[in-house]
Amino acid sequence: MVAKPVNAVPFLADYLPAMLGQASALISSEFHAEVRARGFTVAEWRVLACLATGLQISIGDLAAATLSKQPTLTRQLDRMEASGYVGRTQHPVDGRVTLVHISPKGKRIAKRLVELSHAHEKRVLEPFGMDRADDLKRMLRQLIEFHQSRGTPGAGADED
Repeated sequence: MVAKPVNAVPFLADYLPAMLGQASALISSEFHAEVRARGFTVAEWRVLACLATGLQISIGDLAAATLSKQPTLTRQLDRMEASGYVGRTQHPVDGRVTLVHISPKGKRIAKRLVELSHAHEKRVLEPFGMDRADDLKRMLRQLIEFHQSRGTPGAGADED
Protein backbone atom coordinates (compact mmCIF):
# COMPACT_ATOMS: atom_id res chain seq x y z
CA MET A 1 0.00 0.00 0.00
CA VAL A 2 1.42 3.39 -1.01
CA ALA A 3 1.15 6.13 1.58
CA LYS A 4 -0.69 9.27 0.58
CA PRO A 5 1.60 12.26 0.09
CA VAL A 6 1.82 14.53 3.11
CA ASN A 7 0.32 17.41 1.11
CA ALA A 8 -2.97 15.44 0.91
CA VAL A 9 -3.47 16.18 4.61
CA PRO A 10 -3.14 19.93 5.32
CA PHE A 11 -1.55 19.65 8.78
CA LEU A 12 1.00 17.10 7.59
CA ALA A 13 1.87 19.16 4.51
CA ASP A 14 3.63 21.68 6.73
CA TYR A 15 4.65 19.55 9.73
CA LEU A 16 8.39 18.93 9.60
CA PRO A 17 8.48 15.48 11.27
CA ALA A 18 5.83 14.19 8.86
CA MET A 19 7.64 15.69 5.88
CA LEU A 20 10.96 14.19 6.97
CA GLY A 21 9.32 10.81 7.54
CA GLN A 22 7.63 10.85 4.14
CA ALA A 23 10.84 11.92 2.35
CA SER A 24 12.85 9.27 4.19
CA ALA A 25 10.36 6.52 3.43
CA LEU A 26 10.16 7.40 -0.27
CA ILE A 27 13.89 7.81 -0.81
CA SER A 28 14.93 4.87 1.37
CA SER A 29 12.46 2.43 -0.15
CA GLU A 30 14.08 2.87 -3.56
CA PHE A 31 17.52 1.98 -2.25
CA HIS A 32 16.27 -0.68 0.13
CA ALA A 33 14.90 -2.56 -2.88
CA GLU A 34 18.48 -2.69 -4.22
CA VAL A 35 19.74 -3.97 -0.87
CA ARG A 36 17.12 -6.74 -0.76
CA ALA A 37 17.82 -7.66 -4.38
CA ARG A 38 21.38 -8.44 -3.27
CA GLY A 39 20.13 -10.75 -0.51
CA PHE A 40 20.46 -8.47 2.51
CA THR A 41 17.97 -6.96 4.90
CA VAL A 42 17.85 -3.23 5.50
CA ALA A 43 19.10 -3.83 9.04
CA GLU A 44 22.11 -5.78 7.71
CA TRP A 45 22.82 -2.99 5.24
CA ARG A 46 22.82 -0.44 8.05
CA VAL A 47 25.31 -2.48 10.07
CA LEU A 48 27.59 -3.02 7.07
CA ALA A 49 27.43 0.69 6.18
CA CYS A 50 28.35 1.73 9.73
CA LEU A 51 31.30 -0.66 9.81
CA ALA A 52 32.44 -0.16 6.20
CA THR A 53 35.32 2.17 7.12
CA GLY A 54 36.88 -0.53 9.27
CA LEU A 55 36.22 1.11 12.63
CA GLN A 56 35.21 -1.01 15.59
CA ILE A 57 31.97 0.17 17.20
CA SER A 58 30.39 -0.85 20.48
CA ILE A 59 27.09 -2.69 20.22
CA GLY A 60 25.35 0.20 22.04
CA ASP A 61 26.70 2.81 19.62
CA LEU A 62 25.94 0.55 16.66
CA ALA A 63 22.35 0.11 17.87
CA ALA A 64 21.92 3.89 18.03
CA ALA A 65 23.51 4.40 14.61
CA THR A 66 21.40 1.72 12.94
CA LEU A 67 18.15 2.79 14.63
CA SER A 68 17.84 -0.61 16.33
CA LYS A 69 17.11 -1.83 19.81
CA GLN A 70 20.17 -3.45 21.35
CA PRO A 71 18.64 -6.93 21.87
CA THR A 72 17.40 -6.95 18.26
CA LEU A 73 20.83 -5.89 17.01
CA THR A 74 22.58 -8.54 19.11
CA ARG A 75 20.49 -11.31 17.48
CA GLN A 76 21.17 -9.80 14.08
CA LEU A 77 24.91 -9.72 14.79
CA ASP A 78 24.76 -13.40 15.75
CA ARG A 79 23.43 -14.18 12.26
CA MET A 80 25.86 -11.83 10.51
CA GLU A 81 28.81 -13.27 12.43
CA ALA A 82 27.73 -16.82 11.53
CA SER A 83 27.62 -15.74 7.87
CA GLY A 84 31.12 -14.28 8.13
CA TYR A 85 30.24 -10.58 7.64
CA VAL A 86 31.22 -9.25 11.07
CA GLY A 87 33.15 -10.22 14.17
CA ARG A 88 33.05 -9.23 17.81
CA THR A 89 35.77 -8.64 20.39
CA GLN A 90 35.91 -7.37 23.94
CA HIS A 91 36.95 -3.77 24.49
CA PRO A 92 40.63 -3.74 25.52
CA VAL A 93 40.02 -1.53 28.56
CA ASP A 94 36.36 -2.05 29.51
CA GLY A 95 35.55 -5.77 29.44
CA ARG A 96 31.83 -4.99 29.73
CA VAL A 97 31.85 -3.50 26.23
CA THR A 98 31.72 -5.63 23.10
CA LEU A 99 33.12 -4.11 19.92
CA VAL A 100 31.89 -5.05 16.45
CA HIS A 101 34.10 -5.00 13.37
CA ILE A 102 33.57 -5.84 9.73
CA SER A 103 35.23 -8.91 8.23
CA PRO A 104 37.04 -8.89 4.87
CA LYS A 105 33.98 -10.61 3.35
CA GLY A 106 31.68 -8.01 4.86
CA LYS A 107 33.95 -5.19 3.72
CA ARG A 108 33.79 -6.35 0.08
CA ILE A 109 29.99 -6.41 0.21
CA ALA A 110 29.78 -3.10 2.08
CA LYS A 111 32.06 -1.42 -0.46
CA ARG A 112 29.69 -2.26 -3.30
CA LEU A 113 26.55 -1.33 -1.34
CA VAL A 114 28.09 1.99 -0.28
CA GLU A 115 28.95 2.73 -3.92
CA LEU A 116 25.35 1.97 -4.89
CA SER A 117 24.04 4.13 -2.05
CA HIS A 118 26.13 7.10 -3.18
CA ALA A 119 24.89 6.68 -6.75
CA HIS A 120 21.30 6.53 -5.45
CA GLU A 121 21.82 9.64 -3.34
CA LYS A 122 23.25 11.48 -6.33
CA ARG A 123 20.20 10.56 -8.45
CA VAL A 124 17.83 11.68 -5.69
CA LEU A 125 19.54 15.04 -5.12
CA GLU A 126 20.58 15.86 -8.69
CA PRO A 127 17.34 17.68 -9.64
CA PHE A 128 17.93 20.17 -6.82
CA GLY A 129 21.55 21.11 -7.59
CA MET A 130 24.56 20.41 -5.42
CA ASP A 131 24.50 23.71 -3.53
CA ARG A 132 20.93 23.14 -2.36
CA ALA A 133 21.66 19.48 -1.61
CA ASP A 134 24.70 20.45 0.48
CA ASP A 135 22.60 23.06 2.32
CA LEU A 136 19.92 20.47 3.04
CA LYS A 137 22.44 17.95 4.35
CA ARG A 138 24.15 20.59 6.50
CA MET A 139 20.82 21.69 7.97
CA LEU A 140 19.77 18.09 8.69
CA ARG A 141 23.12 17.39 10.39
CA GLN A 142 22.62 20.45 12.58
CA LEU A 143 19.06 19.40 13.41
CA ILE A 144 20.23 15.91 14.37
CA GLU A 145 23.21 17.15 16.41
CA PHE A 146 21.06 19.69 18.24
CA HIS A 147 18.50 17.11 19.29
CA GLN A 148 21.14 14.52 20.15
CA SER A 149 22.89 17.04 22.38
CA ARG A 150 19.60 17.61 24.20
CA GLY A 151 19.24 13.86 24.78
CA THR A 152 15.93 13.71 22.93
CA PRO A 153 14.20 10.56 24.23
CA GLY A 154 13.15 7.77 21.91
CA ALA A 155 15.49 8.74 19.11
CA GLY A 156 16.39 5.82 16.94
CA ALA A 157 14.76 2.68 18.29
CA ASP A 158 13.59 0.55 15.38
CA GLU A 159 12.28 3.52 13.40
CA ASP A 160 12.13 3.76 9.63
